[in-house]
Amino acid sequence: MQAGYKKTTCVAHYLLVCRTGTTVYSMKDSECVEFLQWALPRLHMRWAGFRKIRSRVCKRVQRRINQLQFESISTYQEYLRKHPEEWQKLDELCRVTISRFYRDKMVFSLLELEVLPVLAGQALSCDEDVLHIWSAGCASGEEPYTLMLVWDLSLQLRFPRLRMHILATDTDSVLLKRAEQACYTFSSVKNLPAAWRETAFLDTAGVYCLDPVYKRSVDFQCEDIREALPDGPFDLILCRNLVFTYFDPELQTIIRDRMWDRLKPGGALVTGVHEVLQEGKQDFEIWSARLGIYRKGRTNTRNMLRF
Repeated sequence: MQAGYKKTTCVAHYLLVCRTGTTVYSMKDSECVEFLQWALPRLHMRWAGFRKIRSRVCKRVQRRINQLQFESISTYQEYLRKHPEEWQKLDELCRVTISRFYRDKMVFSLLELEVLPVLAGQALSCDEDVLHIWSAGCASGEEPYTLMLVWDLSLQLRFPRLRMHILATDTDSVLLKRAEQACYTFSSVKNLPAAWRETAFLDTAGVYCLDPVYKRSVDFQCEDIREALPDGPFDLILCRNLVFTYFDPELQTIIRDRMWDRLKPGGALVTGVHEVLQEGKQDFEIWSARLGIYRKGRTNTRNMLRF
């Protein structure tokens, strides 16, 4: 332990009482709010994105403080100032993952009924045989696998000359390992149509494992979207409930413009339904404002639906 950092007398533990029965540091909500408002901008994140879900981040920060055996949040702030490498640990503590199959059903319904057919027709008109998709911040794989099920179980027969390939990226290697295993609890798959669950999953004692046939065209890659983006070009990019929720406006604009560059003309971008797309160098056309779906312009583009 560095000089100047006083240890508590008990082992690190998340609960307010250690195994020895000695009380450890318990962070008040107001203390955590003040800390996050200080720390998040230094991570190029914004407080507004964390306000409603701060409790889970606060619990992690409190756990970290007790792990380091500090007695106050101010001591941890001092530690961050003197140990720059700790910011990476704090960044990991601030990652928020809420993922399940068919999350925001209306989004996937519009993708199935209109967006994917339009993109498929566009690809075929250019004599392409692969629809290239990027799922950014894919977590445990629920989003890219949902999209693959939509294609294989609903659209593939309409477009037999076209196949879909999905590149799914996330900065968390542990989540990516789970994604590659593709086994989930019922709570993760309950929103899927029952027929799809029966067709695409093997149910073993309440664990739903995806049939490998639906995994073969999904590739996972560990990548931090703040540092690098895949080359593309893509027909469709899904970036939901990540960049435009948690990152600061300047970083949002940078990433937005980089995604624009990686979309094919006429390609689509899907954001979270409660997110606001920052203005950038180029304007996206609105496909569905209510559902957060946008399109990169192209010559003679069709009229977009404005839900």
